[in-house]
Amino acid sequence: MRQIWKSFRALYFASLMMLIGSGLLSTYLALRLAADQVDGLWVGALMAANYVGLALGGKIGHRLIGRIGHIRAYATCAGIVGAAVLGHGLFDYLPAWIFLRMIVGLGMMCQYMVIESWLNEQASPKQRGTVFSLYMIASYLGLVLGQLILVIHPQLGPELLMLVAMCFALCLVPVAMTRSIHPAPMHPAPLEPLFFMRRVPQSLTTVLSAGMIIGSFYGLAPLYAAQQGLSTEHVGLFMASCIGAGLIVQGPLGKLSDRYDRAWLIRGVAGLLVLASLPLAVLPSVPMELLLAVGFLASLLQFSLYPLAVAFSNDHVEGERRVSLTAMLLMTYGVGASVGPLVSGVLMKMFGSNMLYAFVCVVALVLVLRIRPKAVTNLHQVEDAPLHHIAMPDSMSSSPLVVALDPRVDEQVVQDQMQDVEPEVSSDVAQDVAAESEVQPEMVERVVASGEGVVRPVAIMDEEVAADAGAAGPEEAVEVRRDVGVDRPL
Repeated sequence: MRQIWKSFRALYFASLMMLIGSGLLSTYLALRLAADQVDGLWVGALMAANYVGLALGGKIGHRLIGRIGHIRAYATCAGIVGAAVLGHGLFDYLPAWIFLRMIVGLGMMCQYMVIESWLNEQASPKQRGTVFSLYMIASYLGLVLGQLILVIHPQLGPELLMLVAMCFALCLVPVAMTRSIHPAPMHPAPLEPLFFMRRVPQSLTTVLSAGMIIGSFYGLAPLYAAQQGLSTEHVGLFMASCIGAGLIVQGPLGKLSDRYDRAWLIRGVAGLLVLASLPLAVLPSVPMELLLAVGFLASLLQFSLYPLAVAFSNDHVEGERRVSLTAMLLMTYGVGASVGPLVSGVLMKMFGSNMLYAFVCVVALVLVLRIRPKAVTNLHQVEDAPLHHIAMPDSMSSSPLVVALDPRVDEQVVQDQMQDVEPEVSSDVAQDVAAESEVQPEMVERVVASGEGVVRPVAIMDEEVAADAGAAGPEEAVEVRRDVGVDRPL
C-alpha cells in the first residue's frame, strides 16, 4: 500500500484538486441561482449540461490525446476549464452559463482520461484493485472537501470562482512535472447497445435510474436545502455528509454484495430508498437535524445502486465483453444524469422544493417494480460468478477508460480492445526511408556556447567542401558553411 501511494500520489493529488473544484462549482452555482430567486429548471439545466459535456468529452478526449499527447491534452483542457469557470463571473446570462458548464464537463472528462490512462500504464496486474480503490477514495474525498469549503467561506462572491479556478490550476502541477513516460494512447471501447439490452436489461434499468437520482441530487440538492431555510454553511455541511455517505457505504455494500443475491439486493435497496426519501418528499418543511439525518440515510442507499448494478451485470457477461459493458453502463448512466435534473427541476418549479425527493421516490419505486429477481434465468452467468464486488465511483468522477483499472476485466482484453496500435510500416516504405537516410549527410549533436542549453545539429563537412571553404575568401567561406548547415539552429 505504501509503495502504491508513493508511486501514484501525484495523480491522486491531481484528481483530488479537480474534484474539489468540481464539487464546489456545482454547489456554488446552485446556491448562487437560489439567492437570485432563479427557479429549479435552470439549476437542473446547468447540471444536465455538465453531464452532456462529460459525454462529449468521452468521444473527443481520446482523439485529442492521440493527436497532441497526454501532457499537452491535460494542460490544454485544464486551461480551458479554468477559463470557463472564471467566465461564470463575467456575466449573469444563464444560457451562457449552460454553455460554460458544458465546456467544464467536456474538459474534465479529457483530464479524467489522461489520469486513468496513466494509472493503468503504471499499475501492475496485482496492484489494479488497490490503485482503483485509492482513486475512488480520492474522488469522493475531493467532492466532500469541495462542499466543506462553503462551511469555511459561506459568502457567495466571485472569490469562490477564483478558488475553483485555482484548484484546476493546481491540478496541472503534478502532471506537468512528471518524469514518467507517456502511457500508450487508449480509446473507449465500442458500444453494443442491442446486445446488452437483451443480455442485462435489469442492470441497465438500475444504472439509468441511478443516473437520474444522483444527477438530480448533485444539481438540485443544494437548491432544495437552501429553500428549506438552511444557511450556506449548513448547505455545505448537508452536501458533504450526503456525499460522504456514498464513500462510507462502499465497504459494507461490498460484503453484502458478495454474500447475497444481487438482484434481490438492488430491489431491497430501491425499496428502502423509497421509505427513506418519503419524509423529505411529503413534508414541505423539515428541521435541519432531521434533514441531515434523513439525507444521510437516503444517500447511503442512492449511492449503492450503481455499484450493485455494475457487479450484477458483470456476473452475466463474458470476460471479453466487459470492456464494452463498462462503456455501455457509463453511457446509460450519463443519459439518466442528463434527463433527471431537467425533470426534477421542472417538478420543483411547479410544485415546490420537496419534489426533488418525491422524484427520487418515484424513480426508486419504478425500480422496485422493474427488478424481478425470479426473472433472472442465469443462462449466461459466468462460471466464477458472483465476481468479487468492486466499489465504483459514479461517472461524475471517472471516464470510460476507468475500466482499464477494474480487476474484473482481464488486462489482455483491455490492451486488445482499447489501446491504439501503431500502424505497421510496409517493406517498400521502410526501404525508401533507409535509402533516404543513406543520402543525407551525417549529423551529430553538440552543445554550442552561443545558445545556453540549446542542442543544435552540426553537419560534418567532407574533405572536398572543407578544402573549398579554406581556399575561398572569408565571405565565400561563410557562404559555403551556410550551405552545409554548420551550427544552424533548428
